[in-house]
Amino acid sequence: MKLYIKYMVSLRCKMMVKEELKKLGFQHFLVELGTIELREKMSAEQRRQFGKNLLKSGLELLEDKKSILIEKIKNLIIEMVHYDDELPKTNYSDYISEKLGYDYTYLANTFSEVKGVTIQQFIILHKVERVKELLLYDELSLSEISYKLHYSSAAHLSNQFKKVTGLTPSYYKKLKQKRNQNLENL
Repeated sequence: MKLYIKYMVSLRCKMMVKEELKKLGFQHFLVELGTIELREKMSAEQRRQFGKNLLKSGLELLEDKKSILIEKIKNLIIEMVHYDDELPKTNYSDYISEKLGYDYTYLANTFSEVKGVTIQQFIILHKVERVKELLLYDELSLSEISYKLHYSSAAHLSNQFKKVTGLTPSYYKKLKQKRNQNLENL
């Protein structure tokens, strides 16, 4: 039995979902971002209780197909940008279409209709968030980050970063370093 969960985008969420499943007596399950695979059937009462428990933690058990599809797209993008070591070598539209088994035009139209942003805009927002993380780790140069995230150049990354955040990557990094220094001086 497969279940889909909205807002499940981190390892902490996965741990919380596992705990809720154990409370309900489930032993054999697989938990991934946004999905749960149960080897046992879940009764209507267990499903209701599970959904109620998830809501307390800000998660939501999905029921309708369109919501499930949107969540699959979001989780695929989040996993691709934030958790995979390498971004796909193919273009994102082919990658997403292949992974989900739907025509990209259908996926893009459905996503835009429900979320109010395009898949490409959603990817850009998450790539910028990933750039922020990598800048804070201070292990990679901007050129290395741009290569890692498949930007054509560091200049392209900088332009996109500034368009989204209003800041240059170097200024963002300085702000964070200054804030950390201020916190250390408290």
